[in-house]
Amino acid sequence: MKVSVVIPAFNEEKLLGACIDSVRAAFAAQSGDAGYEIVVCDNNSTDGTAALAAAKGVTAVFEPLNRIAGARNRGAAAASGDWLIFIDADSRLSAATLSETLRLMKTGSFCAGGALVAFDPPPPAWGAALTWLWNSISRVFRLAAGSYVFCRRDAFEAVGGFSPLLYAAEEIELSGALKRWGAAKGLGFKIITKARHVSSARKFRMYGAGEFFLELFNFLRGPFSAIKDPARLKIFYGGKR
Repeated sequence: MKVSVVIPAFNEEKLLGACIDSVRAAFAAQSGDAGYEIVVCDNNSTDGTAALAAAKGVTAVFEPLNRIAGARNRGAAAASGDWLIFIDADSRLSAATLSETLRLMKTGSFCAGGALVAFDPPPPAWGAALTWLWNSISRVFRLAAGSYVFCRRDAFEAVGGFSPLLYAAEEIELSGALKRWGAAKGLGFKIITKARHVSSARKFRMYGAGEFFLELFNFLRGPFSAIKDPARLKIFYGGKR
């Protein structure tokens, strides 16, 4: 079994190195025989992201349009693994999360899944409340967070990957598509609950509660148009790093 870890990266030279190092450390801690590769997709960065990826010795590809769904798809197209794991460049893969993911992959009972999320450093109280809300939704409805999605390669290709029309919520759309594909073949979709995937809490510091809730209001007011318009997704595409 070979696993491809796909990391989309836009202006992530500050955090990408630690992310790559965490992937290598997590695989080094495993006792199984799973091979792996790391694929970084430089999503039209203007900083040293591409140079850092090259210096780290990983497979690096380029996607000119700033849309994370497209960057993930471009990375997946360059990957050679039987399984794909998508993680964000500002996150860190733990040995525990990877171990549980590999266990699920090897059972032959699942086609895809995700993990509950945590943030480091811990977010402010309002951010912790939003995190709890998302994790509750993820657990109940079996929806993967964009910062951690794993799936069989054939399943990903069969459903067409992440929707190229979406600038946000592409992981929710993909979760639904993978669940339907798996259900037709007697395969499950699993959210890992005991080993959370850790991401950076920087956006909670950069934007604040007011901006978060304003964006949430704008999204709920017209979600189908909002996720197709980066101008309405300031927190995702506002350029702060």
